Amino acid sequence: MIQATRLRPGMVIRLDGELYSIFRTEHRTPGNKHGFVQARMRNLRTGAMIDHKFASEDFVERAYLEQQEMQFLYEEGGVYHFMNLQDYSQVELPAEILGDAVQYLVPDTIVNVEFYEGRPINVVLPPTVDLTVVETEPGLRGATVSNVMKPARTETGLVVQVPPFVNVGDKIRVNTEDGTYLERV
Repeated sequence: MIQATRLRPGMVIRLDGELYSIFRTEHRTPGNKHGFVQARMRNLRTGAMIDHKFASEDFVERAYLEQQEMQFLYEEGGVYHFMNLQDYSQVELPAEILGDAVQYLVPDTIVNVEFYEGRPINVVLPPTVDLTVVETEPGLRGATVSNVMKPARTETGLVVQVPPFVNVGDKIRVNTEDGTYLERV
């Protein structure tokens, strides 16, 4: 059991018999009232996002998960296939469970798959991924330093704001936490 004020993004908790992954937390203290923690969580069984308010004094049951390093192989019909690098066994996860993580999965990406009671329930992405730009406005010659950004669609469908010098076919490094452009690779 952990105190609600110690909840952090990425933690998995058990609430009302369901497993939830913490997406975002915000501590609030309205005027002279008791403080609380507003948490945005994803139900790991249904994939639904919910908001829940915890009193600062509340304790929450933390679920401990087993992690295995796996390689993303391919997607077929909304089901994503991963292979264990030690024993070559494979697991499948539907897009509903993976949520926004599907926008960062390209073949051969190494991820940690989280298991709860022997069942795969979540994927922990690496901090950054390299994606190929497949659609964007033409680049500007000499536009090397500028704070103007333009949208670029990557091979996974993710739309990222990039500098004007990025062109179709360029590989870019993207932060998986917030989906922002970091650099051209």
